[in-house]
Amino acid sequence: MAQQPSKPTARVFLVVVDESPEMRKALYYACRRAKRTGGRVAMLYVMAPPEAQQWGSVADLMRQEARQQAEEIVAQHAETAASLTGQPPTIHIREGKPRDELLKLIAEDHSISVLVLGSASSGEGPGPLVTSFAGKGASQLRIPLTIVPGVLTEAEIDEIS
Repeated sequence: MAQQPSKPTARVFLVVVDESPEMRKALYYACRRAKRTGGRVAMLYVMAPPEAQQWGSVADLMRQEARQQAEEIVAQHAETAASLTGQPPTIHIREGKPRDELLKLIAEDHSISVLVLGSASSGEGPGPLVTSFAGKGASQLRIPLTIVPGVLTEAEIDEIS
């Protein structure tokens, strides 16, 4: 019996979710690429760990509140992603340092094939993740990195995606 060729897996475009304007541009780009290539979008939101507390119950309450806020933020962007791609994104919510949690997720989930980050449109600099991975930290990524300039309009993103 002849063996069927294996179906290639869909590209997964990972976007780190925060409340910055440049994240919206990165998400839009990732959604457009996913839609055009038959891929999917994955979203990562990293919560800051609660500061050291003497009382465990206070830290637990802070963690619960942070988780609820994270879920609300991600839900808004997940709705956008679903409307642009036609399918719900994969959602990851973690606690820790964004760079560390991002690297852990990429190492754990081999379906992730492209990291999409947005650079700031203001003169404040590109942001800590872009700074980290666009320089010497790039060697820590096993996947390509796409940096979407924050100054691009949706129409310009449409043209290049």
